[in-house]
Formats: sequence, C-alpha cells, structure tokens
Amino acid sequence: MNAMKFTLPDVGEGLTEAEIVEWKVAPGDTVTINQVLVEIETAKSLVELPSPFVGVVGEILVAAGTTVDVGTLIITINSDATAGADQPAAAPPADAAATLATDTSSSISDEAPEPVLVGRGAAATMPTRRRRHTGATIAHETLAPQAPVRARTEPLEPTRRAASAGPVMAKPPIRKLAKDLGVDLSLVTATGPVGDVTREDVLRGATQASVFRNIATPEWPVDRDEHIPVKGVRKAIAQAMVKSAFTAPHVSLFVDVDATRTMEFVKRLKASTDFAGIRVSPLLIMAKAMIWAVRRNPTVNSTFTDEEIIVRHYVNLGIAAATPRGLIVPNIKEAQDMSLLELAAALEKLTMTARDGKTSPAEMSNGTITITNIGVFGMDTGTPILNSPEAGIVALGTIKQKPWVVDGEVRVRYVTTIGASFDHRVVDGDVASRFLADVASIIEEPALLLE
Repeated sequence: MNAMKFTLPDVGEGLTEAEIVEWKVAPGDTVTINQVLVEIETAKSLVELPSPFVGVVGEILVAAGTTVDVGTLIITINSDATAGADQPAAAPPADAAATLATDTSSSISDEAPEPVLVGRGAAATMPTRRRRHTGATIAHETLAPQAPVRARTEPLEPTRRAASAGPVMAKPPIRKLAKDLGVDLSLVTATGPVGDVTREDVLRGATQASVFRNIATPEWPVDRDEHIPVKGVRKAIAQAMVKSAFTAPHVSLFVDVDATRTMEFVKRLKASTDFAGIRVSPLLIMAKAMIWAVRRNPTVNSTFTDEEIIVRHYVNLGIAAATPRGLIVPNIKEAQDMSLLELAAALEKLTMTARDGKTSPAEMSNGTITITNIGVFGMDTGTPILNSPEAGIVALGTIKQKPWVVDGEVRVRYVTTIGASFDHRVVDGDVASRFLADVASIIEEPALLLE
C-alpha cells in the first residue's frame, strides 16, 4: 500500500488556520470518496472535510482540539484496491468539497498512485449521515419591501401534510421537542416520508426565542471559574467588533413604528397557497423594506476606504444569526433581484443552514448591509454595531401590542422600534434619517412596495 497524504486545505476566503473539532474516522477504517473525514472550525464557520481518496485510514496526525495552519499534514490514507472499488465518485457535498478537488491534489505524495479525487468519475449517491442540529437560530429578523407574489415553481412533495389537515403524526421525541419549544404541531407542515412531523419541521415552526429558551435551570457548577479559550468564531467576533467600534464612527437613530398592517400582511401570506411550506415572519417584510430603502438611498449600502467610498448597486443582505458557537452574519446574494416568494425561501434556507451549523465561509462574505433582529428575544431596541466594512445596520425590535394614537383616538396597535447605526464617514445624518424613514414607511404600509 502507498500512503496518500491529506493536508488541511484552504476552504475559502484565504483562511490561514483552523481547529480540528472532531475526527469522524479512526485508524484502520475504510473510507470512500466524499466520506466525511473530519470536522474543522475556521474563524467563520464549522466545515466538514470529505475524503478525496479511497482507502484505509493510516495515521491521524493532529488531535482534536488542536489549531493548525493551512497546509499542515493531518491524516494519511493507505491506498487499497478493494476499498470502495464498487463505489464511483460522487458530486461534492458542499463548497468545501469543491475546494478540495483542486487544493488537495498538491498534497499527494510523489510515490503514491494517482488518487480518485472528489468530483471525478461517474456520479453516485453520497453516503448519508444523520443531520445534526445545534439549535442555531436567526438572531435578527426584519421586514422587507413587497414584490408581486409569484406562484411556486416547484410543487410540494406528495407526502407533505398541510397544517391542520387531520391527525398529526409525530414520534414521542418529536412531540416532546415541540412541547418544550412551544410549537403547536397542528400548525406545522409535515415533510416526513409518510407525512409525519420531523425534527426539522418543529425547528422551522419554532420562533428564535423559543429555540434559545433555557428548557431547564442547571445547578451551579462545582468549579468556581471556567476558562474558555478565545479562538475560532469567538476570536473572529471579538476582533471584528473592536475594529468596527473603534474604526468607524457610529451614528445611531431610532424610530417607533405602527406595524399593524405588516402583521396583517404576514398573516395573509401565511394563509396563501403560494407560500405553503415556507416560514413567513415580519423579517421577510423588513428585508424587502431594506432593499427598497437602499435603492432610494444608495449611500448606506457602501464601504469606506482611505482612498475612496465604494457604493454597491446591489444588495447582499446580511441576516445576523445567533448560534451556540457565536454570532455569524450570512448574507443573501443579489437580494435586490428576488421576488417576495424567492426572498422568503432564501431566508428559510439561511435559517436552517445556520441551525445545522453548516453555513459556509462564502455565505458570510461580501455582505453589503445587515439586519439584526433583537425583537425575537423580546427586546424593544438596541444600538447595533456595524458589520465591518459595511456602512449600515438596522435592528428590529419586538413587535407587540401597545396603545397608539390613530386619528386622535387611542387604539391598540402592533408597535415596534427600529434602530440603525451608520458609518458617519460615509453616511450623513440627513441620508441616515431618510433611509430609516423609508424603512419605517414600508413597515407601516407594505402596500407602498407595489408602487
């Protein structure tokens, strides 16, 4: 047998190091093309590295919990003519696999035979693994300008059970999860193979606040102090926040908004067959409102450098997401070209990917403006810190019923507070005010999006 060497690749965005989180194989295991070898944590995300080789695991050279530089030899795989001989190569399961297809070729020993790299050969079904959920949820939801609703281009699966369409089929653990998270199973769209409610369906139906709610109160730990290494995502967050807070002079504005019509609009969308199976929330309307307001005030969608101001005439809309590993900000690329239905689907995909801990570095790069939703935690408002190098960020507070004066009379209305911060080097007070007023106007009257 010849030993094929696998070095830690650059999984994107020019990352220089990563932590080995968990090995999925052990010495002596037979591995096939695209089988996950190891889970690593970069400064931006958790990434699974698939095998570009067929063979038997030789040595694991880096222990879990160790941070190593890109290019470091981490595992050897012995070639085995019989291992996986009947399994043709499968398509890469993620962006990281596509990177491995090119980057790992340089790490093969000269004396080893040419390996079967990811993506070569006939397509085959990749071995499946049980999806692991980490409880991540979108930390910030906002409202967006409305585009004409378009019909779904793909029919729902035949086994998908519409909400409230008869008895609910769900296993006992799923029912317990729904109870813990405060999810009414009769209102959940089931996507299981026999029309049953799955874990993913329950998480999709849960609000962020319920997903992050502490289910039980633990005892005080025995140790008086806990020492947590600053690394990975937490290290990246700390560096980014310090850079943003002490480099860009922030100016913040706040406005109270009557969101009653937005809540009515969201209710109608939820009842629409076009949006069946897609989670709809005020975040969708806020997102559309942001895009509309950016088009009217493009300066907020820019980046400041020492030499120039770069105004982006497209919107890669960042949605801040709170995960157990820390705050991440994936973004929806080219959001300005999406219909309301397409944007809703993109938001749901972003949410589920973050919950699974599968957000890739590419999905968190090149954002132009960000929404942060503190309302899901019951907060009225806050002062958001810019997601550097962006020049604008908007925070959506909780939407709840309050007394509000309408036509000289006090009535009960759904009210929210929208806060925003801007880079004062780029955005002057008048532009910031006009932008926030435009966002507020859509939340007050979503029909303006039809203009």
